[in-house]
Amino acid sequence: MTTPARLPDPYGAPAGGANLADILERVLDKGIVIAGDIKINLLDIELLTIKLRLVVASVDKAKEMGIDWWEDDPALSSRARRQELRRENAELRARLERLEGGTHGEEQELVEGAAPRTPRREESP
Repeated sequence: MTTPARLPDPYGAPAGGANLADILERVLDKGIVIAGDIKINLLDIELLTIKLRLVVASVDKAKEMGIDWWEDDPALSSRARRQELRRENAELRARLERLEGGTHGEEQELVEGAAPRTPRREESP
């Protein structure tokens, strides 16, 4: 009984080559940058320019490169979302205090850039 001959790989991958997991691990470990520009011209008049910059890296590698925008985005970070809620809460408390005309100004001090409170004047009948 003879074994059938193996056909060559149609994609040209070597038999003992790296698999997808190894390649992905290497890309995430080292990082990769893909950059490109797309320009649309009509009769030497530039109508549209699109600049594309894509960085593929692990979170650790991105932080090492100084990229950490997701940490301050409330849509992506629960810590940033809590900070945003605390700030909004303090602003609302200060605003409510001003509207009610109370005498407590602790919340007012928590809000950066808030306008100083003005005392309410009592109207005479």
